[in-house]
Amino acid sequence: MSYTTPLDSGSPDPRRHAPATLRNRAPILTLLREELPESGLVLEVASGSGEHAVHFAAGLPGLVWQPSDPDSKACASIAAWGAQESLSNLCAPMMLDAAQPAQWPVSRADAMVCINMVHISPWSATQGLFIGAAGRLNAGAPLVLYGPYREADVEIAPSNLEFDQSLKVRNPAWGLRELFDVDALATNSGFVRSRRVEMPANNLLLVYRRAEAR
Repeated sequence: MSYTTPLDSGSPDPRRHAPATLRNRAPILTLLREELPESGLVLEVASGSGEHAVHFAAGLPGLVWQPSDPDSKACASIAAWGAQESLSNLCAPMMLDAAQPAQWPVSRADAMVCINMVHISPWSATQGLFIGAAGRLNAGAPLVLYGPYREADVEIAPSNLEFDQSLKVRNPAWGLRELFDVDALATNSGFVRSRRVEMPANNLLLVYRRAEAR
């Protein structure tokens, strides 16, 4: 993920800016309003710059939003964006590595959201995400994913193909995942995909719900 400062000024401002958030946050929020519970705790895994967390917390005032990231600079950015907005339902960011679910510093949640992580991380992070969600969500609770995927019966967009190749150059463990593989992982973890929505810029929003009580 490429970041700039909010004004791209090179200042010591800890806030990061991911340009894609300005394009996708509104359509994502629209769907989150349909899929998330009206109240409770939402754990966002891999919050990145924190811009999504601030936007969603502001747009979903009935929910408590818990951002997280494994990177200390990302957590500093999340905290700085949060301080600027002063939202009572936005928690301080926590350090959390999706690939290490046994070490997550949160024991339960009413919903989970993960945006643009699956393709910019090793497969172990996605495996850990579903294991962690299975241990923290009750039956029927949603795990919402957003990002680009490969689908067997859908021709991949040239822009996504180029993006996939660029990711693999940066790190061979990264790359667009086959949706079939994500669905299989979800099934093995006790989840059922309840929704697939085509989003701007050839992305998908996927909703998985916990299929069995803990």
